Amino acid sequence: MSRLVILGGCGAVGSTAVRMLAPTDYFDEYVVADKDIEAARKLSSELGEERVKAAELNADDPQSLRDVISSASVILNCVGPFYKYGPPILEAAIEAGIDYVDICDDLDATEAMLAMDGKAADAGISALVGMGSSPGMANLLVKFTAETLLDQVDSVDIYHAHGGEDVEGPAVIKHRFHSMEIDIPMFLDGEYKTVRLFEESGKALEEETDFRDVGTYPVYGYPHPETMTLPKYIKGVKRVTNLGLVIPVSYAELIKSMVRLGLTSDEPLEVQGEMIVPREFAVAFVISRRDGLLKEAGIDFPRGCLKIVVKGSKDGDPHSYVFQMSSSGMGMGEGTGIPAALGAIVMGQGKIALKGAFPPEADVNPMDMIQLAGEIIKSSGKGDSAPIYIEHIDKDGNVETVDLKL
Repeated sequence: MSRLVILGGCGAVGSTAVRMLAPTDYFDEYVVADKDIEAARKLSSELGEERVKAAELNADDPQSLRDVISSASVILNCVGPFYKYGPPILEAAIEAGIDYVDICDDLDATEAMLAMDGKAADAGISALVGMGSSPGMANLLVKFTAETLLDQVDSVDIYHAHGGEDVEGPAVIKHRFHSMEIDIPMFLDGEYKTVRLFEESGKALEEETDFRDVGTYPVYGYPHPETMTLPKYIKGVKRVTNLGLVIPVSYAELIKSMVRLGLTSDEPLEVQGEMIVPREFAVAFVISRRDGLLKEAGIDFPRGCLKIVVKGSKDGDPHSYVFQMSSSGMGMGEGTGIPAALGAIVMGQGKIALKGAFPPEADVNPMDMIQLAGEIIKSSGKGDSAPIYIEHIDKDGNVETVDLKL
């Protein structure tokens, strides 16, 4: 019996993956593992307890983790924040000898997990790290362009904007804080460089970008792994950047203010006789203000868009391709959860042969994922095909829409 265990299966991303997968026969059984066992049981009951099981997971307890994954054919890890939970969960998967997929977009966690490549290969497993939207589909669309549309890729600029999901828990907020606090890697002028969000190096990259179905927003540097991994697989590329924003802008600015003011420290402070961790206060405050800011924005939520601009040459002439995956009714949950589900499927189908720990562009066939996305979305009633909008700009500046004919 094939069994997919979804760790963090009740979160915004994990639950989306479960809901997309539950009606399918790609696995014989799906296990929703979450710290909130009652929520897991409710989701299991809703989707059909015969094929969707519930399990309690304490990601801080190594034995709990080992017990939950012991019967898995494939593990799909959606437990955040990844800078805390990514490496130890992959370590457990390696020890158990079970193929692994995750949605990690934390740079430092990705580096730590990719450093486990040798251990994973020795254990005979495939560990696909970062199979969400960005990273994930972004990497594969760049790979598709390099292999199919252009002779040479010169630059890759990745943009993302999303917001308004029904739930945004503490792990997501902490991830946002973490992303603003650390050095942000970019690949500029053929070299790896780092920038800081609030310093001139980071401000120099900020720009306004138009997102299909979402709107025009200012975006800033994000420490996503594509800027580190794509240059290793796309030969000759000179620039890879990643810029993004959580919307509405007022919400993004609130989060940035918490970091700018130093309220995201883990060093406890005494406040009226009580020891308070500033980061925990900041998380609670952001969450308390979120609904009001969403309402004030006057925008229909959730909504999100991933945009990739790839520039290069074909037959000696300059060409550009602009990919956009957008929805005015779907946010981070769907944008990340659907690719995560697809990654688990191709892993379960044996279409990923490489052993070790690696990013999507190392051994995932882009067309497998694009075609599978169309099938899953169509069967779920969410559309007729994969929602990928592609524009081609030729050497004369002419713009045409590209149809993948899936």
